Amino acid sequence: MTGTELSQLLVWSAATALTIGLIMFAVDLARLADVPRRAPARVPLTTEGDGRADGADGVDGVDGGPHAPQNRRFAAMGMSVTVLGTVLLLVAIVARGIAAGRAPWANMYEFTIVGAFITLATFVLVARRAEVRFLGSFVVGLCVLFLALAQVVFVPATATQPALQSYWLVLHVGVAIIATGIFTVSFVVSVLQLLRDSRENGAVALSGRSWRWLDGMPVPAQLEILSFRLNAVAFVLWTFTLIGGAIWAEHAWGRYWGWDPKEVWSFVVWVVYAAYLHARTTRGWSGRRAAYLVLIGYACVLFNFTGVNLIFNGKHSYSGLD
Repeated sequence: MTGTELSQLLVWSAATALTIGLIMFAVDLARLADVPRRAPARVPLTTEGDGRADGADGVDGVDGGPHAPQNRRFAAMGMSVTVLGTVLLLVAIVARGIAAGRAPWANMYEFTIVGAFITLATFVLVARRAEVRFLGSFVVGLCVLFLALAQVVFVPATATQPALQSYWLVLHVGVAIIATGIFTVSFVVSVLQLLRDSRENGAVALSGRSWRWLDGMPVPAQLEILSFRLNAVAFVLWTFTLIGGAIWAEHAWGRYWGWDPKEVWSFVVWVVYAAYLHARTTRGWSGRRAAYLVLIGYACVLFNFTGVNLIFNGKHSYSGLD
């Protein structure tokens, strides 16, 4: 068995484990819909400071929601299997890197599996600080989808093009993947914020019993705090991605900026998230308006990864499909 085959086998093993975790989290959500209403049991997002967060009237963190049961064994099992799947995916990535003899994120397939790993790792790390297991079904479900779609663009592990044979492949692309993974988790949080807000405000489409699991979520303001913090971290990393990319471009092509499609859309992503952070912190934007900006930003992230790689021709055409 080659290193490429071993890596792919481990990716499928991780996807299998994550699918089991997805089922466990889905069962937990179903149980949230059937638990009688009780007072929320708040779990702080951080254990530091005075417990206050901006725009939340002193609410710092995420509570378990009015329907959160004390004994959530299915959520616990889901977390355990998710950690297993995350570790398997990490081993798959390492095996891929060894087989290729380079950093394992030089094409769309590798970017996808590493991005899924960062998304899972972000979820697991945040879950160690706060009760956010309600995100499990959605974060893990997205990652299973990403791993399945990655097989569509699968390519064997090979050496990179000369332009990619640089330490900037580790720095520039690596940081971009970390930012993308964090953006993915914040996107999930913002979607749930919108759904929870709509149900609280009596949206007819979300009023049925099949949507009662939303009552087990934290209140929209708390979800917004979590999304904001994740986006703030990811934005800093994306800023470094732009700066690092410009420096690498000067080394490789003799210019810092050339209006290449990937450069343009990376800048568009930066502008959208900068507008979101600015609007929320200085212009008083909050609630649904802020959440919609997050959704727009993540749509740009996805297009930058998929559409730009597959539709446009440019100096960043490294999808591995050519």
